[in-house]
Amino acid sequence: MSIKIVLSLLALSGAAGIALGYVLRWLIALGQRGSLELEVKQKLFDAKERASRIIQEAEKRASLTEEDLLAPLAEREEKLAKVEERLAKKEEFLDERERSIAEESDTVRSRENEAVRLKKEAEELIEERETELAKIARLSKDEALARLYREFEKSHEEAILHRLQKLETAGHERIETKARELLITAIHRLGNAVNAETTTFSITIPSEEIKGKVIGKEGRNIKAFERATGVDVLIDEAPDKITISSFDPLRRHVARMALEKLIADGRIQPAKIEEVVEKTREEVQDLIKKRGDEACYETGIVGLDPKLVALLGRLAFRTSYGQSVLQHSVEMTHLAGMLAGELGVDVEVAKRGALLHDIGKAVDHEVTGTHVEIGRRILEKFGLSKEVIQAMQSHHEEYPYETPEAIIVQVADAISGGRPGARRDTVERYLERLTDLERIAKTFEGVEKCYAIQAGREIRVFVNPGKVSDLAMHKLARDIAERVQKELRYPGEIKVNIIRENRVVEFAR
Repeated sequence: MSIKIVLSLLALSGAAGIALGYVLRWLIALGQRGSLELEVKQKLFDAKERASRIIQEAEKRASLTEEDLLAPLAEREEKLAKVEERLAKKEEFLDERERSIAEESDTVRSRENEAVRLKKEAEELIEERETELAKIARLSKDEALARLYREFEKSHEEAILHRLQKLETAGHERIETKARELLITAIHRLGNAVNAETTTFSITIPSEEIKGKVIGKEGRNIKAFERATGVDVLIDEAPDKITISSFDPLRRHVARMALEKLIADGRIQPAKIEEVVEKTREEVQDLIKKRGDEACYETGIVGLDPKLVALLGRLAFRTSYGQSVLQHSVEMTHLAGMLAGELGVDVEVAKRGALLHDIGKAVDHEVTGTHVEIGRRILEKFGLSKEVIQAMQSHHEEYPYETPEAIIVQVADAISGGRPGARRDTVERYLERLTDLERIAKTFEGVEKCYAIQAGREIRVFVNPGKVSDLAMHKLARDIAERVQKELRYPGEIKVNIIRENRVVEFAR
C-alpha cells in the first residue's frame, strides 16, 4: 500500500515537474519575444531619428546650394543687362553714322554728276572751237597737227638732234653707272679667297729608312706606285720630302692619300701598293660625292639627282688655268644669285645655271664634244628645266642669249674667272701672250705703237690721226678684237683700246 502511494506521489510529482517545465519554457519564450520586439522597436525609433536628421541636413544644404546658384545668375543677369544697354547705344550710334554716310554719299554723287556735266560741256566747247578753227583754216585737225609738226621740225632740227644725242649719251651713262654699281656690289658681297691649284704636292718623310722603303729595291716600289697612280714621284728634290707631280688633280689626290697610308703602315711592297691605291680610289669616290653635297649645301641648291651631284663633285679635281672648277662654279653661283636678285629675274634658275655651267668638264675626257654641248646633254638626261639649260649653254657664246639668266651666268663667269688672282698662267705663257697681243696689233695699218697692260687683259693702241679717221677707229678695234679672239687662247677677256683724238673700246670674249 505504501509502495503504491509512493509511486503515485512520484507520478504526480513527475507530471507536476513536466507541467512546471512547460510553464517555465513558455514564460521564458514570452520574455525573449518581448525583448526582441523591444529591440526592433528601438532600432525603428533610431532609424526614424537618423532619417529625420538626414532630411534636415539635406534641406539645409539644398537651401544653401540654391542661394549659391542663384547669386551668380543674378550677377550674370545684371551684366547682360549692361551689355544690352551698351549694344543699344551702339546701334543708335551706328544708325546715326549710317544716316551721316548716306548724306555724304548723296553729296559726293551730286558733285560727281556736276563734274561729269562740266567735263562734257568743256569737251563740247573744245570740239566746237576746233571745228571753227578748222573751218577758218580749211584744214582738218590731223592735217593741222601734221603741218605744225613739220614746221617745228624744220625750224628746230639741229636743236632736236642735239637734244636726242644728249639724251642718248645720258642714258648710256646712267645704264653704265647702274651696271657698274651692281657688279661692284656683287663682287664686294662675295669676297671669296682664291686658292690656285698647283701641279705638284710634297709629302714629308719621317726618316731615311721609310724613304728607302718607299723607293724599294732597285726602285721597284716607286715604279709600282707610279704605274698604279699615274703620277710622277720625285725623290731627290729635298732630303726629307717626296714630291708628287701630275697635271691631273684627282690623280695627285689619290697618290697623296695612298702614299700617306703606306708610310703610316710601313709595309711597302708592290702588292700592298696596288691594294692601298685601289682602296684609296674608292674612298676618293666617297669624297667626290661629299664635295658635291657640300657645294649644293653652300649654294642652297636642292633637289638634284645624286648622280648629278657626284658629277658636280668631280669638278673639285678639275682645274682651269689653275682655278678649281668647282670653286669657280660655287663662286659663280653666289654672284649669279646676287645679280639676279638685284635685277629682279629668276634667282633659282640663274643659280642652277651657274652651278652646272661647267658640268660637262667632269666627263669631257670621256665623251666627245665641247664641254658646253656635253653639259647640255647631261642636264637633259637628268631632267633639268629648259630655262636652266638655256641659262648655262651661253656662257661661252656658243649659243645665243635667250633669257636674262643666260646673260647673268656669262657675266658671273667673266667676273669669277677674270678678277685678279683667280686664274694663273705660267711665266712662259704669260710673256708669250703679251708679245702676241702687241704683234697682232702692230700688223694693222695706221698703228704707231701699242702696249699690252693689266697682265695682258688690256691692249692700248695709239693710231696715226692722219691715216685712221674717227669712223675707221671702230672698224680697227673690231678687227683687232676678232683677230685676237681667233689666234690667241686666254682666260677671261681682253679689252682693246684705240686712242686717237677720242677713244673707242671693243671687247674680245
